[in-house]
Amino acid sequence: MTTQSPPNPPLERKSLLSRLPSSSILGPLVALFVAILFFATQSDRFLSGQNFSLILQQVMVVGVLAIGQTLVILTAGIDLSNGAIMAFGTMVMTKLAVESGLPPLLTIFLGVLVTTLFGLLNGALVTRVKLPPFIVTLGMLNIAFALTQIYSTGQTISGLPPALTFFGNTFKIGSTAVTYGVVLMLVLYAITAFVLSETAPGRHLYAVGNNPEAARLTGIPTQRVLLIVYTVAGFIYGIGGLLLVSRIGAGDPNSGQTENLDSITAVVLGGTSLFGGRGVIWGTLIGAIIVGVFRSGLTLMGLPSVFQTLITGILVILAVATDQWSRRKG
Repeated sequence: MTTQSPPNPPLERKSLLSRLPSSSILGPLVALFVAILFFATQSDRFLSGQNFSLILQQVMVVGVLAIGQTLVILTAGIDLSNGAIMAFGTMVMTKLAVESGLPPLLTIFLGVLVTTLFGLLNGALVTRVKLPPFIVTLGMLNIAFALTQIYSTGQTISGLPPALTFFGNTFKIGSTAVTYGVVLMLVLYAITAFVLSETAPGRHLYAVGNNPEAARLTGIPTQRVLLIVYTVAGFIYGIGGLLLVSRIGAGDPNSGQTENLDSITAVVLGGTSLFGGRGVIWGTLIGAIIVGVFRSGLTLMGLPSVFQTLITGILVILAVATDQWSRRKG
């Protein structure tokens, strides 16, 4: 007597399940939705297009830095130097354009090149000298900050050419003004998502973060992957610096001092594991927007900025605790 295998789920059910967000991104999405609902009940201005545009403008720099931070954290590393590296890149762009009179596009190229070289140096110290990423990037944080102060002599650079501030310009969607910088941020997320999910280098990155020894035994050049990750992250920090210059309209040597922790916060809230090998880049964008939503909502409620820091700290601890719990359960 033959036994029949259980029937397959209906095609419609399979299609519905395939469209659901992955578990790593579902939590951040729910948290974002709940936060929006809460602040919408607290202020009539929160759900306006103008407010959401402002939130995106406020998170675009950290959002771009968080792309590079995500790549590093996916390999089980961390980068504490990204904000300082970005600040040095902004000073190279602005000072060469204003004081040296170089063509703006050339100064942008040189600024991004400098941040890329910083990333390459971070990667070389991690892969060749075998130093822990935390120590390497902590030291690079101080080096980049000191070089920024020395190179700029502590002076803010203003009077920038239009090419350096282009991404701070806006265009209209209906009655809402949107900056070109936000569009660039979304394009960078789309490119990164494609590389991570659809290409061999993306799969290699996840494999190295999940189990570097197993990845090496399968033929993946783990050290090369790490070196490329830190170098690409440095390149992305340079783009973040360009967006910062576009947003504030000047080169500020004191910028970038909290963006390293803000980018880590966005990555953690977005569901990427600090232990590497697990996470979705779109979750990082959601994490950055969550922080922006809380800051905007609390401001509209009239609460001091210290409460924004308090809430953000609580959210980070909850996100890491959830990650730990899910790993232990797994």
